[in-house]
Amino acid sequence: MFHKILIANRGEIAVRIIRACHELGIQAVAVYSEADADARFVRMADEAVLIGPPPPAESYLQADAIIQAARETGAEAIHPGYGFLAENAAFAQAVQDAGLTFIGPPSTAIAAMGDKAEARRRIEAAGVPITPGYQGEDEDRALADAARRIGFPVLVKAAAGGGGKGMRVVWEESELTEAMAAARREARHAFGDDRLIVEKFVPRAHHVEFQILADGHGHVVHLFERECSVQRRYQKIIEETPSPLLDPDLRARMGAAAVAAAQAVGYVNAGTVEFIVDPATREFYFLEMNTRLQVEHPITELVTGLDLAQWQIRIAAGEPFPYRQEDLQQQGHALECRVYAEDPANGFLPSTGDLLLARFPQGPGIRVDAGVETGDAITHHYDPLIAKIIVHAEDRTAAIRRMIYALGQTAIHGVITNIPFLLDVLRHEDFSAGRADTKWVDRVLADWSSEDDPEDLILAALALSDLMPTAGAQPVAAPAGPDPYSPWQSLR
Repeated sequence: MFHKILIANRGEIAVRIIRACHELGIQAVAVYSEADADARFVRMADEAVLIGPPPPAESYLQADAIIQAARETGAEAIHPGYGFLAENAAFAQAVQDAGLTFIGPPSTAIAAMGDKAEARRRIEAAGVPITPGYQGEDEDRALADAARRIGFPVLVKAAAGGGGKGMRVVWEESELTEAMAAARREARHAFGDDRLIVEKFVPRAHHVEFQILADGHGHVVHLFERECSVQRRYQKIIEETPSPLLDPDLRARMGAAAVAAAQAVGYVNAGTVEFIVDPATREFYFLEMNTRLQVEHPITELVTGLDLAQWQIRIAAGEPFPYRQEDLQQQGHALECRVYAEDPANGFLPSTGDLLLARFPQGPGIRVDAGVETGDAITHHYDPLIAKIIVHAEDRTAAIRRMIYALGQTAIHGVITNIPFLLDVLRHEDFSAGRADTKWVDRVLADWSSEDDPEDLILAALALSDLMPTAGAQPVAAPAGPDPYSPWQSLR
């Protein structure tokens, strides 16, 4: 086992990995930008190394500085978290070339799955269903011919990268030229690569992903699915497991396909195979593979009793994964809501400022993964994620009720949050019935506005907290409460 691990990330995922390290008796090293000098993850780490100014391109994306920090502190391994360099094949290879362990898949697997065109070729060869599409010559004329053959609507998307960048739905041929130009511009800006592919677009599709875990001894299993259909412009908002759409037969078929996809690229460590499912035909198609830990991994942990962050480390250290597929099972239902500093009534614009209050819910079946505390700042430099509120209950109805309660007990003062929007989604009859598809938010809640007055929300938050900040008052940390990470021991 490792003695010391460097975390090449920030925020709540850095906090999550530091905790996993400490639970395994491993020292954790943080790297940070000047903007994060006083951040929670820096305070939690055993050591911390400044690597640059606030812009990510000058700090968290500086591979050489991160590897040098690992060498200077004596770290034997680097965990990339998610985002930044997590799916950068060159970084994974550079870590290995430096004589360090990359806690993630081989660089060859990252490269194969990071290139959407190559991924489609590999997956199709492995017998995994894929949507009709084209990943050949990258010229507008060839792409247009392919779109006509496939039939509209189609999805034009970047061959590199992910997260909804460089992606456009084209409903009819007259929109194609403009959509391709826009997708190329966005892809070039986001990834430095403007290559495109074309796929058949499935209206009213559900987004269902499977967590896979593969050790270095040839053993690959899936840890069941996560339903991620509640999205806004391809960005996930609420995730849950089990999926309300899947039955045992479809779950088994999709799980087997996810394992085959991982085996097709020689995958090792934790990863996620994403599918779209047509609710009308119940057919499923490969979408992409994320070669890292996902933001929504906690819900899988709660229904399986497995700590994915710890298993990433243990697998990277050479340990075999001891459970067979038939040993694994889902217990209960879990939901995750992403609480962002953003204004849903104003185009979801980010909201920045000091957190005068950040009080999170506690209680049975409630877990909070947060990268901030009262007194910390939300800046414009990074993703405005405040916390992930995660709940676990005996069934879906109980989990929804528990999440509504947990969000109601969350008090954030100093920035605008999306909590009222999340509550409206959870209370909507379409969500309760499991009917929300990937375009549901954009279609049904496009003109959403809160009935609550922002000043009333601030006063309610202060009343709930029993704290009235005064000039010069010191920040008050949120109470630690009971350990929310104790997983259900569902393995028999």
